[in-house]
Amino acid sequence: MMKDIDTELYEKYANICGVDEAGRGPLAGPVYAAAVILPRGLELPGLDDSKKLTEKKRDTLFELIRENAVAYSVASASEKEIDEINILGATYLAMNRAIAGLSVKADFALIDGNRSNGIDIANQTVVGGDGIYSCIAAASILAKVSRDRFMLEMAEKYPEYAFERHKGYGTKLHYERLREHGPSEIHRMTFLKKMH
Repeated sequence: MMKDIDTELYEKYANICGVDEAGRGPLAGPVYAAAVILPRGLELPGLDDSKKLTEKKRDTLFELIRENAVAYSVASASEKEIDEINILGATYLAMNRAIAGLSVKADFALIDGNRSNGIDIANQTVVGGDGIYSCIAAASILAKVSRDRFMLEMAEKYPEYAFERHKGYGTKLHYERLREHGPSEIHRMTFLKKMH
């Protein structure tokens, strides 16, 4: 069961957003992040960590979150930025862009994970937060669906890599296609160093 934000946080902060990322591990494409402020007490049926949901369920919730959120924002950091500043730095960059993009300014962020020393506003990290807090679960869904849709567009642009099947993750098929065709413009060169 998803948890609403603790009352004591609401006593200190007016607008609390949940923040999560998608796509830290893939060999290709940007890393995405989303920030979401949900109305207090909102219950969205079936809301959960995006990794536990089917694609169809994520798509349904994607629309519901956008309709019901007080504010939401999705941002990314490109594969070039990932190569320049490393994946952790690029993840913070995407998260800060998402927080800054909110139409209602957030004064506190609940962030999925255990590190947040690169985040620009007051925050608290929550390990497994996308399975605990509604606002983080909502952010995880917006980030994941947005990234998956981007990778489907890239699949049309670069059909030889079969991105529609693995979304850029390092599957056997993806490595086979990389060996055959070499990297594309959207591959993360720093992630391919280990490739034999």
